Amino acid sequence: MTGVVIIGGGHAGFQCVDSLRKGGYAGPIALVDADPHLPYQRPPLSKGYLLEGADPDTLLFRTAAYYSEQSVNLHLGVAAAAIDRERHTVQLSNGLSLSYDQLVLAPGASIRPLRVTDEIADQVHYIKALGDIDRISAQLGTAQDLVVVGGGFIGLEFAATARKLGKNVSVLVRGPRIMNQNVTPELSGFMLEQHRAHGADIQLNTSIETVSRLDNGSFEILTTDGRTLSCDMLVAGIGVTPDTRLAEAAGLECDEGIVVDASCRTNDPAIFAAGDAVSFAHPLADRRIRIESVQNAVDQAKVIAANICGERAEYDSVPWFWSDQYEFKLQMAGLHQGYDRVVQRGTTESGKFTLFLYRGERLIAVHTVNKPADHMAARKLLAAGISPSFAEAADESLKLNGLLKR
Repeated sequence: MTGVVIIGGGHAGFQCVDSLRKGGYAGPIALVDADPHLPYQRPPLSKGYLLEGADPDTLLFRTAAYYSEQSVNLHLGVAAAAIDRERHTVQLSNGLSLSYDQLVLAPGASIRPLRVTDEIADQVHYIKALGDIDRISAQLGTAQDLVVVGGGFIGLEFAATARKLGKNVSVLVRGPRIMNQNVTPELSGFMLEQHRAHGADIQLNTSIETVSRLDNGSFEILTTDGRTLSCDMLVAGIGVTPDTRLAEAAGLECDEGIVVDASCRTNDPAIFAAGDAVSFAHPLADRRIRIESVQNAVDQAKVIAANICGERAEYDSVPWFWSDQYEFKLQMAGLHQGYDRVVQRGTTESGKFTLFLYRGERLIAVHTVNKPADHMAARKLLAAGISPSFAEAADESLKLNGLLKR
């Protein structure tokens, strides 16, 4: 049987399945994922799922019945081992071979491991898959002192969750700011204050020099700035790398990600790619970029499904991101790299404010804290290419949606 083979069961992989069937595709679909669980949502893992101890089934995109009803062949707990582009086949780790008319690569990204000794390596916790969180949950009940390495979204979300659970938390951040690549210095500084106000010990410009395991089972950590910390649990969130191994082995073009065109097609016309592992040109950027976000994965998957179904679709969605930390919802729209002016609406003291980021007089991104209406309006403004004046952006009495009519 030929048809569409999708490698990866994350947001991109599932969305491709769903959009294909909704778009009228009637051919065979096979979904391959090394994770043994039915495809599920990742964002709640470091937040609500860990905090509330929810049933894993609440994370599922759909139940098993959905895949049966939609005639989707699932190959779970099985990795894709190799692609034969001439024969249009994918070899699986269990020895099976799947034939395809179109192949969709959605492998996501691989966790960047913490550099520690081999004796310590398997005792470091990471946050990526359901199994990772289950292992953390199993130890979190007895652990009281936690060290988190990494000041990005994942590390900080976990730190906030751990503080809500009453744990002592230290966060080691290699650079001078938290969320250094994702938000402005203004928003970074605000959230640094909030983490410290909630009792998290955020240590900037430092990382781990050495880690040793003591006789009582705890860790002793020497930091690069000479401090010594002890903890019951060590969690690392120091970034990811695009998983291009399968694509590279198949001879597909890769450049800091699997290279795709506006249709999310690789240099092989029968192979598409979407999600965290993809490098692409975006109309809002002046270079090829790679975006790690649910929105990007979902929208690229929709574009792929539309093209397989015979439409001419291209990816030009406004990127947006979010992060929940304590009582703060951070939402970012657009690409803020290269901005040269910030206009603030609302006060940081209120815990509800919006930052408009401009390059010259052009609005290129909007970052909000607990202002969901501003975030939604900003996405529409950016998509329409509308830039409020600096005075309009700062005026809290002005309805942003009203600017869409001019």
